[in-house]
Amino acid sequence: RVILSLCRPISILEAGVGEATTLSGVLEHLGNEVSSYGFDLSWSRVAYAKDWLHEQKISNTLLCSGDLFNIPFLENSIDIVYTSHSIEPNGGKEEPILRELYRVTRKYLILLEPGYELCSEEAKQRMDLHGYCRHLKDTSLTLGYNVFAHELFPFTANSLTPTAWTIISKNSDAELPSDVFACPRFKTPVTKIGGALYSPEALVVYPILGGIPCLRIENGVFASKFQEVMER
Repeated sequence: RVILSLCRPISILEAGVGEATTLSGVLEHLGNEVSSYGFDLSWSRVAYAKDWLHEQKISNTLLCSGDLFNIPFLENSIDIVYTSHSIEPNGGKEEPILRELYRVTRKYLILLEPGYELCSEEAKQRMDLHGYCRHLKDTSLTLGYNVFAHELFPFTANSLTPTAWTIISKNSDAELPSDVFACPRFKTPVTKIGGALYSPEALVVYPILGGIPCLRIENGVFASKFQEVMER
């Protein structure tokens, strides 16, 4: 409901998709006309996500492995980008993560993360103990982002880690690219060649395993002549 109150998105991305159990619920209400994407640090979790979405008869989704600090998507490539407690364990690293999420976002960034400054002292002590993220609103404002909503979310699994939603408006007028995947190091387009994704800027090949692009920087295989050799 929140997403649809903001806009009618053409595309949506869950950053830190896990097994896609949250993404599938979102897509159930948005419909199959929305192009959907997700990435996670773990290839295995993405593989389970792929199977789960297939079981739910959701087919218009592309998944890959990737990390929050080097998101393998082009700038302004996704209408709605959201997280669901994926920033949570990265206390102290909020700024670089927010920069990356905002870079990829075209219209709205929605953060469903622990509401540190909105919760009880007991909850704050627990979050401090576990190194959870904090002050996402203040950090976003410091970065110059337009935060127009920051409040507790009405649904929370753990009262000592209450979820808050932080909604950031970007509303870029950039055109959506036809291909959204990017080299995680240079944030530039990659080309599919011979069952892999090649970055001419990085001179590396990112493998595709089980239909899942592996787009973490450390997955890149140095192959400066890859395109030349494969096109002979």
